[in-house]
Amino acid sequence: MTPTMTIPEGMPKLSRGKHRSPKTGACFMEFASYLAGEPWSDHPQCTDPLLSHLARCVNDRLPDSRRDEIAPEIPRVIGLRGDHRILAPLIALRAASAALPVAAMERQNALAVAVLTLPQLLPADVGQAVRDAARAALDAVPQAEDWATDHLHRHPVRERDLRRGAAGRVVELAVAGIAEACVPDPWSLLTRLLRDTLTDVEDVLSTPEPLGVVERRATVAA
Repeated sequence: MTPTMTIPEGMPKLSRGKHRSPKTGACFMEFASYLAGEPWSDHPQCTDPLLSHLARCVNDRLPDSRRDEIAPEIPRVIGLRGDHRILAPLIALRAASAALPVAAMERQNALAVAVLTLPQLLPADVGQAVRDAARAALDAVPQAEDWATDHLHRHPVRERDLRRGAAGRVVELAVAGIAEACVPDPWSLLTRLLRDTLTDVEDVLSTPEPLGVVERRATVAA
């Protein structure tokens, strides 16, 4: 069930960008820092860095008329930290899979490369729902999968290169691809991407060792 959220009195509605204080506005992650009791920041310590990046990207791409639709998800990000080596490819794979079927052709090839390569960074027993979404996305655009398969055969991607900022670039490409897609309602797709990614991360963090993912370090106050 999606949590409900009441914006505290005196707090602003969600808006685009970074803000010096609540008096000038708040983005998704700044609101999270406030609810977590941390110093005001759009990079709070309570949330995995790439998950924070995804939330900021979605927040900034949504129009003012639709941004409050993601407000109920803010409490969910508090405490979502774990093994970044696992969470980063998981988050990036979900984003690429969501964008691949709807993104413009010039973005699809790069997204298909990401969808084919990111699973190799995940333990075999992690992220089945994301893997299924990735397979469905590739099936929806077989020409992009064929191009990416041929490209990777000629230019293999090394694991160390994937881990050097690739996940962040994939998230940015995916969010832009959805926001600029020629579909009736890209904003709902962006909102769904954020919600699905939160569920993915929650599922991984609720799995006991030996996945190497630490337990959630904070909980949302009742």
